Amino acid sequence: MSVKIYDIEKKCKCAKKGIKPGYELVSINGNEINDVLDYRFYSDEEKLVLNFRNEKGRYRKVKIKHNDGCDSLGLSFETYLMDKHKHCKNACIFCFIDQLPKGLRESLYFKDDDSRLSFLFGNYITLTNLTEADVERIIKMHISPINASVHTMDPELRVKMMKNPNAGKSLQYLKRFSDAGISINAQLVLCPGINDGDALKYSLTELSKLPSVNSIAAVPVGLTKYRDGLYPLTAFTEKTASDVIDIIDNFNLKLSESNREKLAYPSDEFFQIANRSIPDYEYYCDFPQLDNGVGLYASLKKEFLDALNDCEADAEIRDISIATGVAAFPLLKMLADEFSVRFQNSRISVFCIENEFFGDTVTVAGLITGKDLINSLKKQNFACKNLLLPSVMFKSRNELIFLDDTTVSDVEEQLNTRVTITDCDGGSLFDIFCEMK
Repeated sequence: MSVKIYDIEKKCKCAKKGIKPGYELVSINGNEINDVLDYRFYSDEEKLVLNFRNEKGRYRKVKIKHNDGCDSLGLSFETYLMDKHKHCKNACIFCFIDQLPKGLRESLYFKDDDSRLSFLFGNYITLTNLTEADVERIIKMHISPINASVHTMDPELRVKMMKNPNAGKSLQYLKRFSDAGISINAQLVLCPGINDGDALKYSLTELSKLPSVNSIAAVPVGLTKYRDGLYPLTAFTEKTASDVIDIIDNFNLKLSESNREKLAYPSDEFFQIANRSIPDYEYYCDFPQLDNGVGLYASLKKEFLDALNDCEADAEIRDISIATGVAAFPLLKMLADEFSVRFQNSRISVFCIENEFFGDTVTVAGLITGKDLINSLKKQNFACKNLLLPSVMFKSRNELIFLDDTTVSDVEEQLNTRVTITDCDGGSLFDIFCEMK
């Protein structure tokens, strides 16, 4: 195998040795290069022997000394992974992508299940896509942490939930990774009546037997209104969500009685469904699964209020609006009110956007479409010159488009406002409140 060089920095060491775009990188120090993990791992040496193949098929060896890691080689490849993403081979009964209607961006329908993305970007993988060579490479390179979508530790139930005959057998990889000292963050997408209750207790117990499991996040199944022909699932109720929280808290209590640290956490959404207050900041220890919606509200609240308490108020006049989903609305409304008490010339309006596109069971800001945002704000008689939106509503910071391809310019034009994007942490939100006038 080899990977083709797409571009090369003009003054880098490889360029000075005559390497050009179009060449293929075959090996580093005798190790075959197939993708970005090979490239990163084997380039992190002071002395390198790189084997290239030019467009005519001729091989050339280049010797390089460096101390700065692989970035100093100056090589760029056509894709970040240096080959194609690995497609998910499961047919999970709870898959959110299966619940998407037609007509959205093509990329939204791609189901990735790529171990490299787990290491590079924190994506969760089911392990069912791994080959024996993949497992051995992860152990050899000590790729850590691995973020695993476990869902259940019962092999038969996992096969049933994921519709993949390998789903049960692939659980064995967790023990191999743990034996190799590779840290594991586990995710359990819970479906009422299927893998909660006693099945949840079993999964928590089995995962706790693996020494390298760093954290376990339980998140409720996400259901949209587009489920015709799909497996019959029900949403969590106040009672069943409360049961999940109690099971996890009792599990952690037993760990503490054995002088072990807390492992498992319900996502913020479970507390909201159960009509319980979000726990205090201390509940989440070092916030091991913040990106999974575990402790996001507690973290945002504390960071914002800490910044507010440490600041000196001014007399600047601020007129700001912010829009968010149903889930985050109560918290942002409270923080906006606290800010207005301290900065008395400020008026911050918080608008709640209900999800018409996916249905009212979807409450997070990250799944709000541009059309829903515009239509909802028009119905609420929006007339503010500044509109603050969370970055999670958009594809990326570099591509400010909503799920339905609505753009920021569309929002500004239809609402006659100026849009500003904020990151979803308390410090950033506080700073932008202060800066906007």
